[in-house]
Amino acid sequence: MRLILLGPPGAGKGTQAEVLTKKLNVPQISTGDILRAAVKKGTPVGLQAKAFMDAGDLVPDDVIIGVLKERLTADDCKNGYIFDGVPRTIAQAEALDAQDVVIDMVLSIEVPDEVIVERLGGRRTCPNCGAIYHVITKKPKVDGVCDVCEAALIIRKDDERDTILNRLETYHKETEPLIDYYKKQGKLKDIGGEFNIESQTEEVFKALGI
Repeated sequence: MRLILLGPPGAGKGTQAEVLTKKLNVPQISTGDILRAAVKKGTPVGLQAKAFMDAGDLVPDDVIIGVLKERLTADDCKNGYIFDGVPRTIAQAEALDAQDVVIDMVLSIEVPDEVIVERLGGRRTCPNCGAIYHVITKKPKVDGVCDVCEAALIIRKDDERDTILNRLETYHKETEPLIDYYKKQGKLKDIGGEFNIESQTEEVFKALGI
């Protein structure tokens, strides 16, 4: 099973990818992770990527796809893989197709913007131990205080309203067009994203027939 999970930030892609890696015994492949690994190993494409990263530039799509193809030759990818954070754009999707990277199915987790803003904006994080809470779904015992170490909880920059809205804008502009791209290929299935985690997982399993 070779999958792409699409959806806005906070839709639940990471959570479902984690469940699927265990269920299907396939790796979750993150662009950031494989870039760092390729740079560390000093592979030819890793060295190419490092030159761009050291210069503070975005790594071009063809280099990212080169690193991905290199990663897919590993033994743990023989039964399939789940792409996390790639492709982000139509150009990256076209590059995957051009290099014969096989994708069986694309699951698009649909969640309205207002739900994303509430979901991410309600997160509170402990700066000391890293525990995460939510003002609605996972409240600490004492408001604003970590249950684990009693430090004052904070709102991370990523969870501030303006940051969330910027991330959503980027998603709608750059990544959302992939929905039509894969729909035209007959590979797309929609998943409702407003359910709780367990119900969302049931929807994902049903879509995949597992």
